[in-house]
Amino acid sequence: MSKILSPLLNPEELLQFQNSSEIILVDARAGINAEENYQKEHLENARYVDLNKDLATVGENPANGGRHPLPSLEKFSEALSKTGISSESHVIIYDDKNGSNAAARFWWMLKAIGHEKVQVLNGGLQEAIKAGYPVSSAVEKIEKSRYPVSNWKLAVADINEVESARKNNENIVIDVRDKNRFDGLTEPLDLIAGHIPGAINVPFSENLTEDGFYKSAEVLKEKYSAILGNVSSENVIVHCGSGVTACHTLLAMDYAGIEIPKLYVGSWSEWSRNDREMATKQN
Repeated sequence: MSKILSPLLNPEELLQFQNSSEIILVDARAGINAEENYQKEHLENARYVDLNKDLATVGENPANGGRHPLPSLEKFSEALSKTGISSESHVIIYDDKNGSNAAARFWWMLKAIGHEKVQVLNGGLQEAIKAGYPVSSAVEKIEKSRYPVSNWKLAVADINEVESARKNNENIVIDVRDKNRFDGLTEPLDLIAGHIPGAINVPFSENLTEDGFYKSAEVLKEKYSAILGNVSSENVIVHCGSGVTACHTLLAMDYAGIEIPKLYVGSWSEWSRNDREMATKQN
């Protein structure tokens, strides 16, 4: 029986894999100039995945699935194949936002197709460099490896399920955005500020210590066990703005030994564009 990997890998542990052919290291930074920043400097031997092109199928209207809908299984298979990832690969993913950028999203997607050997670098790019892991501007020559993908094995919720769940005391809907966005005081990305009525706010930043590492599994287990109470994970739906940062909390729960809840991929970016009921701190 193979050893079950922790979803997190510390920078000191990554050093043990330096120059190792056993791993595929992936840079999942996102945002403006992300790929350009990768080309300028990245952890040595890292390959790059693009949030918008590889980990989502971005449509013209976020009302249909949000700003980062999941790609088709065929498209995700192609993305894995071009990155040289096979079903046997040990994949280690990092970004520059403590896993909240796209590293956790890529982790969740791999877990969702049944990939076992996948971890997110705790502390991200900055902490790896601080620990002494070398950087490079060389782009890896990739030997493509076909990765057949058959189905998503982790549960997702659509907008109608969220509508039903938010009104049911046997369900919990968790919004991981920061409190100001949840309260409707600010909204930097979507058209309307506020939150899904009935949702509770548990900012993903609370998963982290002050120095940017995930809190211990014990601390996270105590935290989320108190939040969930007697509600089983299958009745819990986690969302954010567009289904990316929510994966940070799904990873935290998995690290804590809690079954991974459902992901509402469309999240606030879809909900707020569909004439659904919305709330702010004031109402």
